[in-house]
Amino acid sequence: MTGSGDRTVLTTGANSGVGLATALHLARLGFHSVGSVRSRTKAAQVARASAGAGVKVETVILDVTDAARCRIVIDRLRPWALVNNAGYSGVGAIEDVTDEEARDQLETMVVAPMRLARLALPYMRTAGQGRVVNVSSIYGLTTTPFSGWYQASKHALEAVSDALRLEVARDGIKVVLIEPGGVKTGIWEEMKADMGRRPSSLYEAQYRRVLALLAPYKAFMTGPATVARVIGTALTARAPRARYLVGWDAEGVAVARSLVPTAVTDRVSRLLSGL
Repeated sequence: MTGSGDRTVLTTGANSGVGLATALHLARLGFHSVGSVRSRTKAAQVARASAGAGVKVETVILDVTDAARCRIVIDRLRPWALVNNAGYSGVGAIEDVTDEEARDQLETMVVAPMRLARLALPYMRTAGQGRVVNVSSIYGLTTTPFSGWYQASKHALEAVSDALRLEVARDGIKVVLIEPGGVKTGIWEEMKADMGRRPSSLYEAQYRRVLALLAPYKAFMTGPATVARVIGTALTARAPRARYLVGWDAEGVAVARSLVPTAVTDRVSRLLSGL
């Protein structure tokens, strides 16, 4: 295990869900935990949560798509580690999603985390060590209907993370992917809102069917604290794994994708979603 000491870890999207749970958990582990949020209101939410947990979490105002602000934040913090968690659901059938929506999702969930990593790498290299933990998803390994651009973002994040891991290994920098299954966060309400914004879609009935299936599934989802503990392991292990699956559903999908023919998984996905 590595000692946390005064090492700074920046967690993006830290006002709720996995991001908040991670920022709090890392503070408990003794890291200088810094969480990025997009507004002072959200910073106040983090302050209340950290006070309630009896730990200290610093916050910075950061829109991860703002390249200039990213540079300012990284140059000030010079983090030992990054936890790239910021993102959103962006649900919709491929033909329902506009070019602008697709670009925004890729910018937030692929380009932005790699930008932050690129800006932090010189400081990590000078220190002779550092970690980049990218919060992906089981959707980085598989695909289902109506989340194609979200899944494209996670697939791309996996690819660039694999490349980065190889490129910086000689510098003592570790790059890790976290691959949760379903997690009990606000992303599911975002998903409902996304589908509600597409009332004239050819897939309206299928959207309603997917939302109906979510209700019983939520009872079996992993909690944000479980994901946070795995991220803590990725940051404290001497030799972290390249990937950490989190949740029974993620582990099941990972096994099934290597054993079940595509034609079968396609058929199951279509049946479940009403396609």
